[in-house]
Amino acid sequence: MSLVKLAIKGISYSQTQHGAYALVLKEVDGEINLPIVIGAFEAQSIAIAIEGEIKPPRPLTHDLFKNFADVFGITLKQVIIHKLADGVFYSSIICERDKIEEIIDARTSDAIALALRFDTPIFTYRNILDKAGIYLNKTTDAMDDSLANPDLALEHQTVEIQDEFSNHDLKELERLLNEAVLNEDYERAAKIRDAINKL
Repeated sequence: MSLVKLAIKGISYSQTQHGAYALVLKEVDGEINLPIVIGAFEAQSIAIAIEGEIKPPRPLTHDLFKNFADVFGITLKQVIIHKLADGVFYSSIICERDKIEEIIDARTSDAIALALRFDTPIFTYRNILDKAGIYLNKTTDAMDDSLANPDLALEHQTVEIQDEFSNHDLKELERLLNEAVLNEDYERAAKIRDAINKL
């Protein structure tokens, strides 16, 4: 079976599952997208790694794993989403230390959060992509189904962000941003950062 390289397209709040998020991966050399439902903590960790601008005051779990691996000379070579059963994606992380490779089972959301921190490629098999992949329709209404088009869902979230912070000046927004980071409310911090960028 041939491996297909994937890239992260985006994350959006799932309208269909309360408290869950949709992580959308896209094949690098094609048009198929692979939506994966993940938990809020993992979505937050992935979003922080993607943005790279918000620095938690203390290391998150995935940051701790990266620091641990760096200290002991462990590298993450690749992540492979290797199985889909009953709607659950199974992944492996391929690690190397002293030229010895090890394959470690991992939840897909954790594997991707680590892949971002190690700058490691993400792959899946063609049969999984054919089975669970979708072609995103640009005319889909994001408010009906954010899983179908997370980019549009993010646009709707941006409108909400503008309304929430539209009455604050730059100095106040920066104070709120520091407060949110100190409270480890990274979702709010990301919204405030977006509002600052718009100013």
